[in-house]
Amino acid sequence: MTARIYRPSKTAMSSGIAKTKEWVLEFVADTPRSVDPLMGWTSSSDTQAQVKLHFDTKEAALDYAKEHGIDAIVTQPKKRAANIRPGGYGENFATNRRGAWTH
Repeated sequence: MTARIYRPSKTAMSSGIAKTKEWVLEFVADTPRSVDPLMGWTSSSDTQAQVKLHFDTKEAALDYAKEHGIDAIVTQPKKRAANIRPGGYGENFATNRRGAWTH
């Protein structure tokens, strides 16, 4: 049984980082998915692929994997630089602009 441990990245739909602080242990599917011939739905007989466990730290996730005999692959997160402008949002409405302000 193989699992991967990672920290999720932020969603593309928001700039918040709320769900990126915890680590996730997710099992890798052992069998490929198949298409149901009647309905056309994609299904799998592997129920472990549906399991996601959340941990506060990477060490806690690794300890859980070791305790239960799970081969874990750890993916380190890539750090992003903060996208903070010096003036912030208020800079859009500044009265001391040097150039002409247009829409």
